[in-house]
Amino acid sequence: MTSPLTHFDAHGQAHMVDVGAKADTHRVAVAQGRIRMQPATLALIEQGTAKKGDVLGVARIAGIMAAKRTSELIPLCHPIALTRVALDFAIEPDGPAVRVRATAETVGPTGVEMEALTAAQVALLTIYDMCKAADRAMVITDVRLLEKRGGKSGHFIAPGADERA
Repeated sequence: MTSPLTHFDAHGQAHMVDVGAKADTHRVAVAQGRIRMQPATLALIEQGTAKKGDVLGVARIAGIMAAKRTSELIPLCHPIALTRVALDFAIEPDGPAVRVRATAETVGPTGVEMEALTAAQVALLTIYDMCKAADRAMVITDVRLLEKRGGKSGHFIAPGADERA
């Protein structure tokens, strides 16, 4: 029986998956996560009065930069020529929280799920970093892949992934 874990060879050794024979296809991945915080912290973000500046603007740039460097952070991840990375934020007053949705795209032989997940997570970490002086109890939560398109495995939509940022 072959293992469903593709990053191990027949001897259990970790290796980078060979994607050389795979066809280039348009690939898209969407990931999402949240950071819960105190209402006063959310108000600082909404009003743009956080001491470090435009929290969501900086988080957007950080997420894009992180997606571009994913292969440097995750050892067996292929370097990918990204064609698009976008981050959208939604204020959730009832949380209170900020939700981030990251979309990564490429045309190539391997998917961009890790790039989308990395973008979302680093954007959330950046929000934490920029607001920690006001609220050290923030919680990053619910980071997950919502959708993946392209490639041999086809279209994946996570259960309950109808939320849109």
